[in-house]
Amino acid sequence: MILNSTTSAPTVTDATGGTKANAATDPAAAQDRFLKLLVAQLNNQDPMNPLDNAQMTSQIAQINTVTGIQQLNQTMQSMSEQFNSLQVMQGTALIGRNVMTEGSSIAVADKVGKGGFELPSAATNVKIEVTTAGGQVVDTIDLGAKAAGRHTFEWDASKYTGATDALQFRVSAVNGSAKLSSTPLALSKVTAAGAEDGQLKLTLANGKTISYSQIKALV
Repeated sequence: MILNSTTSAPTVTDATGGTKANAATDPAAAQDRFLKLLVAQLNNQDPMNPLDNAQMTSQIAQINTVTGIQQLNQTMQSMSEQFNSLQVMQGTALIGRNVMTEGSSIAVADKVGKGGFELPSAATNVKIEVTTAGGQVVDTIDLGAKAAGRHTFEWDASKYTGATDALQFRVSAVNGSAKLSSTPLALSKVTAAGAEDGQLKLTLANGKTISYSQIKALV
């Protein structure tokens, strides 16, 4: 008879009938089940063919291994939960802060629009076009020469009479006669923080939910 420490077992209940733990995953319950099976095996073994010492040692080693793995899994689960809690605590420190992420929406507050962009190399001239959601240009900002890297800009929205919540912008950058690629960066305020699938998630005022790794800069 070979003992199997992973044999499924019913859920353990307390005196009030409430569920305490599943015996198939609880290390203490698995060890108790193994010992009961071992005692039953010893009590019912054939006297003419007793349980071999090597076989018993192998079975004891098996339950120790299984119990150790179950305890390790429980420890890792606990660490994961603590890490998620720590992430959320760190995320709450960002609530109310402005962050920049990839995107082309322009944030307007107190009649001033703000955004940003990244350049892979130096540009002799950079131009920002503020547009409606449909692509109609409402204003143009000439920023002149800019070095490689991340930059921000501001737009005077005091003369614009339309809705500002859907305004976009696009970046045109050149180095001499050569066009340069650029990455538009949207500015938005962090309004909430939480954890999802082990990752810190941030909710922005513009309605987007992003991972912490998507933040390009704090403003």
